[in-house]
Amino acid sequence: MTDHPPIAASSPQPVRLPQSLWREAFELVRTIGLALLAAVAIQTVLFQPFTIPSSSMEPGLVTGDYIVVRKFAYGWSRASLPFHPPVGSGRLFGRDPARGDVVVFRLPRDPQQTWVKRVIGLPGDRVQVLGGTVLVNGRALPQRAEGLTQDHDSPLRTVLQVRETQPDGRTWVTYDGGPGQPGDDTGEYLVPAGQYFMMGDNRDNSLDSRWPRELGVGLLPAENIVGKAELVVASWKPGAALWKPWTWLNLQPGRFFKRVL
Repeated sequence: MTDHPPIAASSPQPVRLPQSLWREAFELVRTIGLALLAAVAIQTVLFQPFTIPSSSMEPGLVTGDYIVVRKFAYGWSRASLPFHPPVGSGRLFGRDPARGDVVVFRLPRDPQQTWVKRVIGLPGDRVQVLGGTVLVNGRALPQRAEGLTQDHDSPLRTVLQVRETQPDGRTWVTYDGGPGQPGDDTGEYLVPAGQYFMMGDNRDNSLDSRWPRELGVGLLPAENIVGKAELVVASWKPGAALWKPWTWLNLQPGRFFKRVL
């Protein structure tokens, strides 16, 4: 029997992807990265969506509303940036909100929370609430009762719809839960420079500038402002969530593309 020399085992050759596949993978990663950067830039500089988490701005804004905020309306501060980084104070190209604007802001005692209220008092204003009527610089904002209704988020609660009007003619509807409620009668607040007096439209269900910072908003520093609420794009019923696909169609009818007044 003839002995044959052993056959050497061939070593495995590395699998090489075609150069075109590497280019495609690189282009895909670059495209995704640029899209993410563009999204962050748009949300930082131009517009950002928020979901309304509470009833304090009823009836104009209700729980579940998905709103768009115009971030360049009043200039930019660190409140405009994701996660509120410690990058200095003040506002770039800062402009004052107008009385009556609905503003999204970072809560002074916890900047990781974003709240929404209406601007009632500007720097230098004197603001007081007497018997549920708001006075600015000694003059009452005209009010007109528009009948009883059920609270949108709490249907067992009956409230009075009250139309409130600014001297410049801007008007909106508030909810009044009845006389003698906490916050219906306050002292007079002098709004310092660089701060604002904020109130929710659901007047008896809003922790706002009528309450100190430890409980409500207190006086709002300008640098905490995120932007102006402009539009309700859509609205979801309570219980709907992004991680619950079966709830995505639980929409609240009649609340699509509504301008925030």
